[in-house]
Amino acid sequence: MIKKWLLFFLITLSFEVYVDAQENTSNSQLALQYFQNKEFEKASVLYQKLFETTQSKTYFTYYIKCLTELNNIELAEKEIKKQIKKDATDLSLYVELGNMYKTQNKTDEAIEQYEKAIKRLQSNQIQINTLANEFINKREFDFAEKVYLQARKILKNEYSYEFELANVYFYQRSYSKMINQYVAILLQNEAYVQEIQNRLQYTIYNDQDDNLRTLLKTTLLENVQKYPDKTILSELLIWLYIQEKEFSKALIQVKAIDKRNKETGDRVIAIGRLAKSNENYDVANTAFKYVMEKGKENPNYIIAQIEYLNSLYLKITKNPKHTQQEILELENNYETSINEFNKQDITQLIKDLAHIKAFYLNKTEEAIDLLESLIDFPKLKQSEIAEIKIELGDILLLSGDQWSATLYFAQAEKANENNPIGHEAKYRKARLAYYTNNFKWAQAQLDVLKASTSKLIANDAFALSQLIKDNTNDSADTELRFFARAELLEYQNNDSLALVTLDSITSLYPSHSLNDEVLFTKAKIMIKQKKFEAAAELYQKITTNYAYDILSDDALFALAELNEKVLNNPEKAKELYEEMLTKYPGSIFTIEARKRFRKLRGDKIDEDKPNFEEKPIYD
Repeated sequence: MIKKWLLFFLITLSFEVYVDAQENTSNSQLALQYFQNKEFEKASVLYQKLFETTQSKTYFTYYIKCLTELNNIELAEKEIKKQIKKDATDLSLYVELGNMYKTQNKTDEAIEQYEKAIKRLQSNQIQINTLANEFINKREFDFAEKVYLQARKILKNEYSYEFELANVYFYQRSYSKMINQYVAILLQNEAYVQEIQNRLQYTIYNDQDDNLRTLLKTTLLENVQKYPDKTILSELLIWLYIQEKEFSKALIQVKAIDKRNKETGDRVIAIGRLAKSNENYDVANTAFKYVMEKGKENPNYIIAQIEYLNSLYLKITKNPKHTQQEILELENNYETSINEFNKQDITQLIKDLAHIKAFYLNKTEEAIDLLESLIDFPKLKQSEIAEIKIELGDILLLSGDQWSATLYFAQAEKANENNPIGHEAKYRKARLAYYTNNFKWAQAQLDVLKASTSKLIANDAFALSQLIKDNTNDSADTELRFFARAELLEYQNNDSLALVTLDSITSLYPSHSLNDEVLFTKAKIMIKQKKFEAAAELYQKITTNYAYDILSDDALFALAELNEKVLNNPEKAKELYEEMLTKYPGSIFTIEARKRFRKLRGDKIDEDKPNFEEKPIYD
């Protein structure tokens, strides 16, 4: 009998609690609606009831806000003082009272309450954090700072509140004090460097005065000199230089650390690779040379040598103005290095050398021999063999041996199904089919590749598939056959015959949809022949006469890049990048165009907005 009664009591109690919770939720939503609609009288009644029921501080705060808005200051003051009497340890109530005085322009009375709260602080971190957060919520940052400084004294440096103070200084925009807190943290514990980097990145991005970068560099440089043994400060400075793409300055700091710690050059190689990926080849080459000069016994010697040659290769081949003499010197540098090492260590070097010989020096037989001998080298990974076969296929296609090229592409694809290397081989095979006018089969392969995990392959596959789709409207496909033939000739460096073929398309089919493609391919040939002004005219013709065609944004970006990097006309380039942003906001080139426009305009460029909340979280 007793058990039944107890069960009935518990069920009844649970039901009442549930009903009360539901009623509170409903009243809370209604009260907020009244508050937002400025119906403060109605809102105050509900918030008073909610506070009395739940004792939630949030409801009490809203209740006081309503009374203040209703100018019922006497009652608001009375209610706050009543709560202070109930719980004198809740120091946030003094802040609430002070804030109410401040809204009445009673500044002295407000300060008196704020100071009273700080004087009553105990050795209790929860109380300290609650009071500081209350000041921050009320935007009383100076008093939040006082709380943390007072807490240091009370806790006797048991906890020093550097992160919390840095947060307050951020809100005050007292950046010098903020940076000093971060330096102090790192001097005590280097493990916080990643968190500090994240916070600094957010702060730099939101620096309206744009002076934080300079202040941060100056402060870090001073502290690097003051604490030469604290490598972490140098690392933070290097991080800042990298954010601003000042790789030469980053390299100076990295080399200093390397020498001080007698390291083997790992950091230096990392900076060199970053500089290389950002096309700053001079800094990259300096970095790799530094490691090479440590001597052949250094464990990073081969790595540095390979990276140096690759950087030199990119610097020369990416420059449209490169000379034949530069290519010959590059070939010689590669051959000298390859003779020094085992093939297994330098697979990439041999591939690069074969590419140089075939595509820049017309030494296809030598290139083919190099790669064929490399395939048979023992202990190569399956992926390395596939990459060699893809390069070999490219060179065989260059030489006109389409059958052998297809065979190598197929072998690479079969050995690497469903991975990027296999997709690359599949794309090469599909492109070769396009060159040889097997359009339907090529398009079927390309449509599969449009879903590739490699964005570059997917984009290339989409572009070629769309070209085929847009220009195979009849059974003959004559115009596309001409154009595919011209593209193959251009690929094989038979530029004169390629131009003749392209001109025949224009003369025979003057209104065909391929005409912008024809102009774009001609421009590509002009750049190979170093006829840069002629290339610029062709790009301009596309943007003017084919403004709404698929290649218009490609041509405009290429024209801007040509003016910036080759024709030495930065003002024209800036104008064209700006036109790109206005005319083609959805183009794949828009992000890069915006960066380059801002750089030419002299802006400080942040590559990406930090992915943080509205403000840093320091709790």
